[in-house]
Amino acid sequence: MLKVGLTGGIGAGKSEVSRLLVECGAVLIDADRIAREVVAPGTPGLAAVVEAFGEDVLTEDGSLDRPKLGSIVFADPDRLAVLNSIVHPLVGARSRELEEAAAEDAVVIHDVPLLTENGLAPLYDVVVVVDAGPETQLDRLVRLRGMTEEDARARMAAQSTREKRREIADIVIDNDVPLEELQRRVKDVWAELVRRAHGAQGDR
Repeated sequence: MLKVGLTGGIGAGKSEVSRLLVECGAVLIDADRIAREVVAPGTPGLAAVVEAFGEDVLTEDGSLDRPKLGSIVFADPDRLAVLNSIVHPLVGARSRELEEAAAEDAVVIHDVPLLTENGLAPLYDVVVVVDAGPETQLDRLVRLRGMTEEDARARMAAQSTREKRREIADIVIDNDVPLEELQRRVKDVWAELVRRAHGAQGDR
């Protein structure tokens, strides 16, 4: 099994790359999706969040009010640390379950938005960074996601720098290109990941 950490700045096209890698045959473990699953209604995770933050963080139907919780934690580093102490271990445990269920020769892609910021590169056999220039990122966020330019720039500034992401990369996918070219580049990367996966098996 080859454990791959996939990351990239907002608007760089990481989600598209992960989708293309799954089409090639990768097993995808999406940290953001798991983070939502572990605090779904009826889970111990949601119960722990309510215990820490109160019933006010629930919507009328009993699910987590993410905007309300976000307004609490992102203004207070201590409260954010409390939330992370609840959610991160649950995400880690679920990620390990999914990884263990994958085939022995699988290429497992961990889609981790904050891989660089949280210093997680050593957890993976290979780190793949999806990179795009700031103007490309800004254009995608405004044109495709409907953000204001001010909001898009603020979101970009809150993340790690482009240089720091590239520093931890074993493989960089430059995505200042049309989709057809991105598809070709991802296929080349997939071939390299499969080669490394088979090499890792041969080392046993």
